[in-house]
Amino acid sequence: MTATISSAPDSLWVPELNAFSPTKANMKQISYWLDTASHSFAQADSERTELSLPGAVEALVVGAGLTGLSTAYHLALAGVRPVVLEAHHVGWGASGRNGGMATTGLSISLQAAVKRFGEQRAAQLRQFYNDAIDLLEIISEAEGADTEFRRAGLMNLAARRGHLDHYQREAELIGALTPYEARFLDREGIAEEIGSSAYFGGMIDPAGASLHPVKFLQTLARGIERRGGVILEGVRVEGIEQQGAGHAVRTDRGTIVADQLVVATGAHSRRPFGWLQRRIAPVGSFVIVTEQLGADVANALLPNRRVCSDSKELLNYFRLTEDDRLAFGGRARFMSKDIAYDRKSAEILQQQMIGLFPQLGGARVEYGWGGLVDISMDRMVHSGTHDGWWFSEGYSGHGVQMATYMGKVLAGNITGNTDNPWQDLPNPPIPGHLGWPWFVPVAGLYYVARDAISK
Repeated sequence: MTATISSAPDSLWVPELNAFSPTKANMKQISYWLDTASHSFAQADSERTELSLPGAVEALVVGAGLTGLSTAYHLALAGVRPVVLEAHHVGWGASGRNGGMATTGLSISLQAAVKRFGEQRAAQLRQFYNDAIDLLEIISEAEGADTEFRRAGLMNLAARRGHLDHYQREAELIGALTPYEARFLDREGIAEEIGSSAYFGGMIDPAGASLHPVKFLQTLARGIERRGGVILEGVRVEGIEQQGAGHAVRTDRGTIVADQLVVATGAHSRRPFGWLQRRIAPVGSFVIVTEQLGADVANALLPNRRVCSDSKELLNYFRLTEDDRLAFGGRARFMSKDIAYDRKSAEILQQQMIGLFPQLGGARVEYGWGGLVDISMDRMVHSGTHDGWWFSEGYSGHGVQMATYMGKVLAGNITGNTDNPWQDLPNPPIPGHLGWPWFVPVAGLYYVARDAISK
């Protein structure tokens, strides 16, 4: 297949790629992040699976994603020796399968947040997301780790002409209510930022960032273990009951009693944590990653290497990796029989990618995978206690930074040093959600219809 450059804006020259087969047969069915970190992060580490289960601990964390590891990391910094239980391996869930984008702003717009909470509270909640991105950088630097953190800014892209007014108002409101300046882009301005003519404009928030999420997880894990914490992989929690002031947690390898218990299972919450499960919608999100494109092609696609998302209901998000690949994701399908790898979703994303960047028509897609996003009914983070154990969930697509930040918050809650900014938000179950999320495909059809009529 021969690549073309006809759709690139005049202000950005996009070099023609060599002709490649759009091969799917050789696509790796694993997260690019898991595959390019250390070997132990692509599967369970034998040293962590062979550790003995302790009988009693001061603090127990269930789940070794960003929320769980960040909680344990910050507990370890405070002098607590946490134990982390993971049914699979570190980063197995959404924390190892996302796009590696740390995006500013809540999951709802600042305009919507002001209507819901008022100006002062909305600005305060938005600030937590900026603080969360700062925390990624702080931890990376404190641990002396190359997590590929890059603060290149977030670019929101108007997929419809009618979405431009929203971004202009949003940029003005960010400037008015926060210490940050967001820049509105018209059609001419967007042409200087992206090698695609598909968008009508948008907005740039310079605080947005990217990183390699599994290298960051690796940094947290090493920080925990270096300070005396323990991570056990391949341990599945089967039951929980209160025991005195603490909890007896029954696993497939025995029972462990914990003074403090944190449940960090996110979109993969199941029994015995059905209370959490009923309060989030587990929505499929899928990512493909191209072969290495070379610096010239990569820089022509996104010359300032922004992290990007568009304004569609079933949005696309994309960014360049540090080795000049394009990582391209979206809600290709809301549900799949195999969420970790769905060939149809990979094909849909490849078609969407080529639609935006026809010059990639001959680029080989080397990775394709999927994961679950934990979307709350009000699109807000929810965190606090239930039956005496701590939780945080509902990041709604902003989990890279907020899961990390909420781990720090939960650790501070346990040690008595931090207030929880979300604990006063109502957190009812999703109506009719008794386990299997039957409503997710229905919602998917609704959003497809909204995209179809949007102008």
